[in-house]
Amino acid sequence: MAGALQVRNLEDDIIQRLRRRAARHGRSVEAEHREILRQALFAEIDPSFEALAAEMRALTANREQTPSEVLMREGRQER
Repeated sequence: MAGALQVRNLEDDIIQRLRRRAARHGRSVEAEHREILRQALFAEIDPSFEALAAEMRALTANREQTPSEVLMREGRQER
């Protein structure tokens, strides 16, 4: 599924650089923009579940934790 993306409020310098880069590669500005996004996003490695879980544990390490069974019991009592 293809979609559309509009980028607003770009500095004039960035637009000029994009135009020059597109010309060097023989592409339209829009095609160059797509290629830049494609390269940037496919170069990024998606983190594994384990890495995301470790990050979440690190972010919440100093917070008070409520065991799930306590939350479930409280939820049942509210009904």
